[in-house]
Amino acid sequence: MWKGASPETFKKSHYLRDNMTRAEELLWENLKTKKLNNYKFRRQHPILSYITDFYCHELRLVIEIDGGYHNDIEQVEYDKKRTDILNFNGIKIIRFTNNEVINDSQLVLHKILIEAQKIKINSLNKSPL
Repeated sequence: MWKGASPETFKKSHYLRDNMTRAEELLWENLKTKKLNNYKFRRQHPILSYITDFYCHELRLVIEIDGGYHNDIEQVEYDKKRTDILNFNGIKIIRFTNNEVINDSQLVLHKILIEAQKIKINSLNKSPL
């Protein structure tokens, strides 16, 4: 179990892998098998009681693809709480909409690479000399 994820969370993550959205499938095509700058991403990866759309352990980076329901007030509050908890555990989250991924996947990939660069630079600045 990764970071306290329950067996039920793992079971749900397997279901979600088999039922990805169109946007998730498009992004996964560009992330799987280390296609993006040799970073290994996992899809529908459990962390605590949450399931992240994509996760890179090396970067401690989560990529979330949000559909329209993420604009609902209850979902906005839930997403904020989830982000705060994951950030507290040292995990960075970046979000994109379904439309961004579907309509401009190259820009999305570019933004992911920029974030990866920032994370790498920050980790170098924090390492002891």
